Amino acid sequence: MTTPPPALLIAGHGTRDDAGAEAFRDFVRELGSRHPELPVAGGFIELSPPPLGDAVAELVERGVRRFAAVPLMLVSAGHAKGDIPAALAREKERHPGISYTYGRPLGPHPSLLAVLERRLDEVLGGTARTPEDRADVTVLLVGRGSTDPDANAEVHKAARLLWEGRGYAGVETAFVSLAAPDVPSGLDRCVKLGARRIVVLPYFLFTGILPDRVRQQTEGWAAAHPEVEVRSADVIGPEPELLDLVMERYEEAVKGDLRMNCDSCVYRIALPGFEDKVGLPQQPHFHPDDEGDHHGHHGHHHGAHSHAH
Repeated sequence: MTTPPPALLIAGHGTRDDAGAEAFRDFVRELGSRHPELPVAGGFIELSPPPLGDAVAELVERGVRRFAAVPLMLVSAGHAKGDIPAALAREKERHPGISYTYGRPLGPHPSLLAVLERRLDEVLGGTARTPEDRADVTVLLVGRGSTDPDANAEVHKAARLLWEGRGYAGVETAFVSLAAPDVPSGLDRCVKLGARRIVVLPYFLFTGILPDRVRQQTEGWAAAHPEVEVRSADVIGPEPELLDLVMERYEEAVKGDLRMNCDSCVYRIALPGFEDKVGLPQQPHFHPDDEGDHHGHHGHHHGAHSHAH
């Protein structure tokens, strides 16, 4: 008898936006229906149901002993580096006998860059098909923003990769929270660089409160600067490329081919101003919806750092 393949557990950020949470749950259902041979479940670290613990419990009830966890996140920030590994360690305590491997965040993968390029083409109305047409288009890629410099650097990396070989005048970077520059400052920067047409491109998987805020801030800035043409593009969304990429990350995790960006991680390397984080123990993120967790932030923690290598 062949051993069944490990189940797929998808870990999401969580959002206060019902449509965003539903988009995640739809995505998990779609993955499950595309891969009937595989038990698939998904849960959130915070803010929206179901919590990750419930998703693990659901898999265990279906007889799963082995699973691969894939973070449905574009960059490796505190959630992917600390909260999810710590939450998984806690689930291992709750369900003795389970084993898991942990996959990489999604971006900046070439297939996602292709989707971003499509989002730009949609908003430019097919007028920017060639590098010549794109020469007067400046893109402002807007990430979530993090207190983790490495996570913010990943958004800059995506911006650079999006710019390479596509012919846009430039691809600048801004953040919607926790990091500078914010959206209005990012738009100001574009203008200082001589931008005539700007497309604001949200670096987000699904709709939600933060992508809505990006659009509102963009519209506010555009109203105050009528001389500049500014358009807003859509989020990445549940595209076939995203479904395929999650499966690619699953396969990597199952094969043990894990490549996290540890070489610029604040928990491993002393980065200026963040020296106190080196070797810090990773603790579970308290999930308000997770009734089973009575430890709160002071749950058990394991080892100095839960990076998978």
